[in-house]
Parts: sequence; structure tokens; C-alpha cells
Amino acid sequence: MDDTALLAAVADGDHGAFGILMDRHGPRALALAVRMTGSRQDAEDIVQEAFLRVWRHAGRWDASGGARFSTWLYRIVLNLCLDRRRRAPMAPLDDVAEPEDPSPDGLQQYSGEQARALVQEALDSLPERQRAALSLCYFGNVSGQDAAESLEVSVSALESLLVRGRRALRTFFTKRGLDRLGDVL
Repeated sequence: MDDTALLAAVADGDHGAFGILMDRHGPRALALAVRMTGSRQDAEDIVQEAFLRVWRHAGRWDASGGARFSTWLYRIVLNLCLDRRRRAPMAPLDDVAEPEDPSPDGLQQYSGEQARALVQEALDSLPERQRAALSLCYFGNVSGQDAAESLEVSVSALESLLVRGRRALRTFFTKRGLDRLGDVL
């Protein structure tokens, strides 16, 4: 079933159709939210809230407008991410440090975490619209047309956001002595 048919079934209370939509779009929505917030825990909460809104408002979906379900979902996720970033950060429930992972490849795991943290720091240094454009197109594997619709801009404006975002990232990494990154981004 396509997304429109699944959404119509969700509007009728079909839990199975809702599960299919979550399986189909949840991983990309989560990846987008992680990139936008920098926190997997916040991202999981955001995606859960986004799908809760889909469940509640599935009957309001109008497929005749031309937009796809994924565009609507990504817009919900982006709005929730922006709302979360504007709020004061929440205090952690548990101040006890997590035990270190005893796996034998700890150095590789650590370097991967450092690389992800550096990329997240670089993304956090960008204006919100550039970060959203890069997150959708490069980390979320969303098409340019869908990304432009999610950001409510034209495709050429999206391309401009991507060019400025990549240039800013290149400058960020060059200032830190990382000018030979290849195709990291």
C-alpha cells in the first residue's frame, strides 16, 4: 500500500497501517531529528510526538494538495526540533555516569564518537535553515524536491542553502586543521 492509502487506514483506526508507516518513515525521521537536536534521546521523543500527531490528525490529511506524506512528516519533525531547541535544556534524570563499554574495539568506537561529535558541532554552528537542508539532503537521504517542500522553499533556494552550508562546514573543519576530509560530508 502507498502512504496515502495507509494514512486513510490510520484515520479509520488501523494500528497495522500505522505500524507500517512507522517502519517505513521512522528511521529517516529519527536520523533527521538526531541531526537537528544533537541528542538521540530528544530525537526519539520528537519522533514519537510526530507520529502521535500523525495518528491524531490522519483524518485531516488531504492528498489532493500534491504533497507527500513524508513531506508532511518531515515538516512536523522539523517544527518539533526547532521548538525543542528554543526551550531551555532539560536536566538529566540521572547524574551517574554510564559505565564504559568493555568491548575490545573501544578505540574505534571512541574515534567514531569523536567524529560524530565534531560533525554535530559543525552542524550546530550553522544557521537553522542550512542545518535543516544539510540534514535532510545528506543525512536523511531525502530528495531535493521533498527537502525543499519540507523547508517551504524553492529547489533553487534549497540548493543555495546547501552551497552555503557546505562552504561553512568546510571553513569550520579547515579552521581545525582538517582540510583533507574527502567525502566525509
